[in-house]
Amino acid sequence: MASDCTNGQNKGESLLRAAWWIAVIIFLSKVAGFLRDIVVANYYGASIVSDAYFFAYQIPALVIIILGGVGGPFHSATVAVFSKLVKDFSKKPEAQVKKLFNTFETFSILLFLILSLLCFFFPHKIMSVIINNPDTPELLNLAAYHLKIMSPMLIMGSVLGLYYGILVTYKHFMLPNISPSFVSFGIIAVLLITKGDTSGFYLALGTTIGCFLQLAVQTPAVRHLGYSFRPSFDFFKNKNFNEILELLFPAFLSSTIGQLGVYVDMFFSSGLKEGAWTAFGFANRIFQFPVGLLLSAILVPLFPLFSRLVAQKDFEGVRDYFTKGVGSLIFAGSYLMILIFIVRTDAIRIALERGAFNSSATLMVSEILFFISLSIIPYVFRDSATRLFYSFNDSKTPFYVALACILLKVVLNSLLVKPLGINGIALSTTLITAFNGITLAILLGKKISIGYRKLLITVLKILAASLLAFLAGDAFSLAWDKFVGYSLVLGIVKISIITILTLIVYIIASFVLKIEYLKELKDRIRAKWKKV
Repeated sequence: MASDCTNGQNKGESLLRAAWWIAVIIFLSKVAGFLRDIVVANYYGASIVSDAYFFAYQIPALVIIILGGVGGPFHSATVAVFSKLVKDFSKKPEAQVKKLFNTFETFSILLFLILSLLCFFFPHKIMSVIINNPDTPELLNLAAYHLKIMSPMLIMGSVLGLYYGILVTYKHFMLPNISPSFVSFGIIAVLLITKGDTSGFYLALGTTIGCFLQLAVQTPAVRHLGYSFRPSFDFFKNKNFNEILELLFPAFLSSTIGQLGVYVDMFFSSGLKEGAWTAFGFANRIFQFPVGLLLSAILVPLFPLFSRLVAQKDFEGVRDYFTKGVGSLIFAGSYLMILIFIVRTDAIRIALERGAFNSSATLMVSEILFFISLSIIPYVFRDSATRLFYSFNDSKTPFYVALACILLKVVLNSLLVKPLGINGIALSTTLITAFNGITLAILLGKKISIGYRKLLITVLKILAASLLAFLAGDAFSLAWDKFVGYSLVLGIVKISIITILTLIVYIIASFVLKIEYLKELKDRIRAKWKKV
């Protein structure tokens, strides 16, 4: 029994160390993305050119971000299957494992080569399905032009998903999490060298170059593990490949359905004022900066562990790590939510308001960000629950839930876009995320006993602490605006003070309310301090 406790403690400390490293790495990657947004906003602002680029980018984004990124089906299927097949991670893979790798990569390249060619030769037809505004042919022409330039990203992104999964399976978290920054570096470098252009050609070109760099830096690491690509067409007789397909296709459809939600938003937003979709994109990426950092830091090391614990039928361990992971995400996410509410306009003004990006664009992004940030708690639970379903080799349930969400999103967008404009799309996104998270929670409870009552009580305590921190920070913000005013330096000082003030109030309130996640963090810090 003591040995089991020690092993569990070591596992927890190992996961905590991995989470901290991943948080640092992803933070650096997010900073690169933030710098990219500053450069893009400076040259293109919220304009028809930037709208066209972001419309077109959603097609390769289905592969490079959804499929080729953390939590995408290629990554998820790879981790779920390879983490069970690889017996000794310190040795080169066995022949059957290498054959599975080659079969999967051959399949991925062939599938997405076809899609890439369709985007290259028929970009107008593809974009005309998404852009719902016949009065702006310039928007459609520019979007089709950008899509053609970025079409090779579909092939590269599908391979990235496989490579990401292999590296995570072997607990190599650093490279796959830092490599997305190369897309940002590609865009920044090309725009700074060319100073941009009126058509957005260099913006699309920089994105494609950056994607190639992302794949190029991961390839040597995968080869070092013993996986070198040799075409294999063993699609029908390979039992392990069939297992991947059983996970992959429902998960692929689920991710595609999720991306269809973006296409639904694009359809409704294409008839709104110029720059609306660009503003939505900036707001979403600002939201993803801290939330994506949290999700990746906690869930990337947990997902392979979920798969192994499920394979060992250690359901108590699954429940324990799941509730701790979700609770930690909600604890940190709630603080981020109230901080975004208070400082979002000042932060956007400081970061983006220069060059072609004006005060009107700042206000538009700020309003959208408010509505999106309401979704933080259901968002982190939804993604956590989805990973756990995948660990049980169940990708059908998230797919059916996502399908229902798309149908509901069409209805909500139809009701909300006319009175609220682009803010209606942001509000519908939050409502859909809440519906998705609650539905998955109910269905997950039928698969494994989670202990939602205890988790719900903790969440209510966290929300109470968040409310107190918000009231303190908002009161200070109003007083600052009234008596001090705004400048670039003063804005930075204001945000810094509010961040510290709200954090202090949040921590004190959490101690008073006896929120367990703060106590665990305090105990770990105290234990580390005693060792020094």
